[in-house]
Amino acid sequence: MGLIGFLIIGLVAGWLAGKLTRGGGFGLLGDLVVGVVGAFIGGFLFRTLGLFPGGGILPSLIVATIGAIVLLFLIRLVKKA
Repeated sequence: MGLIGFLIIGLVAGWLAGKLTRGGGFGLLGDLVVGVVGAFIGGFLFRTLGLFPGGGILPSLIVATIGAIVLLFLIRLVKKA
């Protein structure tokens, strides 16, 4: 997957994470950042747990979305503290 595909998956994952966590989203750029950072977090978490979902668009989107949800959860914990 190239850079454009990675950014598109990051954008969709950030948007999905915002919707799944009852957030309003952070706009186009914010969702992109949350999704891309979430992809790294999700990849790290899955590797740490020994889970390898395989290649392709759908597994990548799932991992990135889970990572973005974790990131949003952590951001909201920090904001409340």
